[in-house]
Amino acid sequence: MSKSTNLYIRIEPDLKERAEMILTRLGIPMSNAVGMFLKQVVLRRGMPFDVTLPASHPFDISMLTEDEFHAELEKGYADIEIGNVRPAKEALASLRGELGI
Repeated sequence: MSKSTNLYIRIEPDLKERAEMILTRLGIPMSNAVGMFLKQVVLRRGMPFDVTLPASHPFDISMLTEDEFHAELEKGYADIEIGNVRPAKEALASLRGELGI
């Protein structure tokens, strides 16, 4: 068995750049990261992570009717009145976690 072989793939340039920035900070060359991924595929005999559709989509205000939009605003006002609130930093951190950003 040879020590290495070439693998040519096509990916979006932005994806490659963003991944390289993260891998550089981790001290992992792209080729090592791809090798790690492929070793996990072999060890697990499949993808090393779940491949599923998200359970729900982010809330899309443009899909609401005017009445639904006003009802959502009323829910928000009601939460404020009863003190059901969170600091903005906490809410944004939670949202980023849910969206994986």
